[in-house]
Amino acid sequence: MRKQDLLKGSNFVDIGYVTDKRTNRIVVTGAIDNLMKGAAGQAVQNMNLMLGIDEECGLKSLPMSI
Repeated sequence: MRKQDLLKGSNFVDIGYVTDKRTNRIVVTGAIDNLMKGAAGQAVQNMNLMLGIDEECGLKSLPMSI
């Protein structure tokens, strides 16, 4: 299994870093799966409220097959 596959459909973040000895800096990177989080998830939640259905309908299931 590829390392990035562990993040699919989760709320986890994979953080990595490396020290650049030439510039004396630390370079930090992060990887997330933000499908259905943020504005997209908020839009679905608002649609659910407007249609009178459960506010979390469609938001608790995984957005993709793993």
